Amino acid sequence: MTIRVKRAFKYRFHPTDAQAAELSRTFGCVRKVYNLALAARTEAWVLRQERVNYNATSAMLTVWKKTEELAYLNDVSSVPLQQALRHLQTAFTNFFAKRAKYPRFKTRKKSRKSAEYTTSAFRFRDGKLTLAKMAEPLDIVWSRPLPEAATPSTATVSQDAAGRWYVSLLCEDPGVRPLPATDALVGVDAGLDHLLTLSTGEKITNPRHERRDRARLAKAQREHARKAKGSANREKARRRVARIHACIADRRRDNLHKLTTRLVRENQTIVIEDLTVRNLLKNGRLARAISDAAWSEFRGMLEYKAAWYGREVIVVDRWFPSSKLCSVCGSLQDKMPLNVRTWTCDSCGTTHDRDVNAANNLLAAGLAVSACGAGVRPQRSSPGGQSAMKQEALRREL
Repeated sequence: MTIRVKRAFKYRFHPTDAQAAELSRTFGCVRKVYNLALAARTEAWVLRQERVNYNATSAMLTVWKKTEELAYLNDVSSVPLQQALRHLQTAFTNFFAKRAKYPRFKTRKKSRKSAEYTTSAFRFRDGKLTLAKMAEPLDIVWSRPLPEAATPSTATVSQDAAGRWYVSLLCEDPGVRPLPATDALVGVDAGLDHLLTLSTGEKITNPRHERRDRARLAKAQREHARKAKGSANREKARRRVARIHACIADRRRDNLHKLTTRLVRENQTIVIEDLTVRNLLKNGRLARAISDAAWSEFRGMLEYKAAWYGREVIVVDRWFPSSKLCSVCGSLQDKMPLNVRTWTCDSCGTTHDRDVNAANNLLAAGLAVSACGAGVRPQRSSPGGQSAMKQEALRREL
């Protein structure tokens, strides 16, 4: 059975002044419609205990366009406005399913600037993309080709905080198919001193992308703080700060893509630990380094690529004491100070590298999960002990 995978291919483009103005108006209208619909749905529930769905908000949009106050909504394509209502419906669906928090209002400064066009609102011919309400095609930088004979189903235009314009084309990719099966298995222990430690003994260095540009970023932030609020110079300084952040994020994302692709291609089964990054970020001393490591982004990439290529990702319970458990005899150490990098088992006398031992234990626990179909939650030395991953994060140096 062939599984059809839809992928988003993201490209940078350089709009003309007219196109940039049209897209900026569209972003504002999308934000306005989203906020109006959210306010209407919230008011209906608070006052009348009534649930308003997408069809009702779509009818409201028709009425809003006829009013004098919101007549400007007719100046942009209606498709991105309808898509904003669909996105709001998805947000409420996730909220009622307890997968997300209650939807929040979009703001001009903090919310992502984007607009989604479906096939009825754009034309894609001969490698040229023309959006509704625009006479000329977008000047796209084709950094990589689309799949052969690909027909985009949606085109999402966005602008990041650094002022860069992007278009994301969603289309089927026939090149994504399960890889040949292999017997290779690997346990992966995430950390800060080393970004990843594999059960094979390999340690992958943490690039520390944010630290490399920390001085440059601090200087740009100081210059931004000195500018008068509301001035053009302050906006220029803000852009400089945003460009540094964007550069850091691009390097980090590129590195994670390379690592996850390699792990998925080389291994049939990958075992990782369930990390509570939200709780770990409460540690003020390590929050910056944990954010820079991007463990959640690593896991997300690993899981969707494994699903694409027919691999398996096993997640071991966060309470599993991977560092204190001897991978040879299985004995559990009573104490493991945070500064201990190597230790010797009291029972069998084996000397362990802390991270490699943890990766080996994760691999063994993952195989037990795969065989038994149950979660891994072995007995801990103390009921009030912290999670193994939290202990790992606290003991690593910045």
